[in-house]
Amino acid sequence: MDHSTHHGKVFIPDSEYLDRVKKAAALLRREGLDAMIVNGTESDYANPRYFSGYWPLFERAGVAISAGGDAALMCGPESRHFAGDRSRLDKVFVLKEYREGADPSYPELVPDTYHDVFKAIGVTGTKLRIGIASFLDTSVTIYEGIKAAFPDAELVRADQLMTELRQIKSPAELACLKEGYRIAELASQQVIREIRPGMTELQMVGVAERVVYEEGAEYEGLPMYVFSEASTRHAISRSCYRTFQKGDIVQLNLSAKIDGYSAAIGYPLILGKLEGKRRDIVLFGREAHFWTQQQVKAGVPVADIARKFYDLYIEKGYDKNYVYGPLHSTGLIEVEAPWVETSSDYCFEPNMTFQIDTYISSDELGFGVRWEKGIAVTETGCDVLSPEIGTLYELEF
Repeated sequence: MDHSTHHGKVFIPDSEYLDRVKKAAALLRREGLDAMIVNGTESDYANPRYFSGYWPLFERAGVAISAGGDAALMCGPESRHFAGDRSRLDKVFVLKEYREGADPSYPELVPDTYHDVFKAIGVTGTKLRIGIASFLDTSVTIYEGIKAAFPDAELVRADQLMTELRQIKSPAELACLKEGYRIAELASQQVIREIRPGMTELQMVGVAERVVYEEGAEYEGLPMYVFSEASTRHAISRSCYRTFQKGDIVQLNLSAKIDGYSAAIGYPLILGKLEGKRRDIVLFGREAHFWTQQQVKAGVPVADIARKFYDLYIEKGYDKNYVYGPLHSTGLIEVEAPWVETSSDYCFEPNMTFQIDTYISSDELGFGVRWEKGIAVTETGCDVLSPEIGTLYELEF
């Protein structure tokens, strides 16, 4: 099947999808599983897209993989042709379990079943061990459908297998991320050129969106963040109709998606001069950001960095401004496993990718800021995948 019409300039080659299925099958054999079903939604499509290249709309999607190394895509009733055209897997099945949220009955439809899917990928028998991931994105409808199809099967949570597969990035994955970061920075610079007091947050989102699409992204990597003043206290949020005023702190977190891979960068703008305590907090956030960058290296236990990061806030008198840990993994979506937390129990490995995501907030002063960029772990430190950040933009009007 020729997928060249679906590719931008930078993309994951079809052969890599098939390699992923083979690697997953090896993990299933290691864990004594007969098959694995991974599920996703429009907003968190990562696991099914990882194997199939398919990103659903309205409906859900799933991929079934056998321990023997075969795989099939499962889509909802309205996506037979859409899924078939986009899937890198030749086998595509239409299951009612993957229907959209309006819950249509489709009385005329003769759907495929989980039995059809398993037969096609060479899985037979009744006393099966079936892994399920992503557990959080497996709806009750899908879960009950699997249980009803295989009443004698043992259903095993398999999220950790997907983390193991996805956390080390290939050269093609790194290239997708780098291209996304390049575009996100172009969008950020265009917003800096066009932003003015009197405009709204959403108008600036429009400016960023235009650049992202013009430069070749397939979509934004996350809902574009342009927040100002009180909204900057939202660690996650959505832009609104607020009008910028002179002196505002404006937070940008702009992103671009390249063949499914989300690349976001973030930093504050000041619509004027930043002074006093507000300036101190913003610059400490920047200091903590670059401190984090210096700590990353293959072999380092990630929990050590998370603990020392928190200690840095305490030592500098900013413990009340701490919100969360220093890094989170990134890839097919903006935030993916594994996180970097004080409770984490793994070490950095080469070609793991993270967002150095340094968020600091002040309830007292009513604002927050984030310094954020993408890195890949190396044996000796880390490569910054995005254009370097760190400039404090104080704009004059």
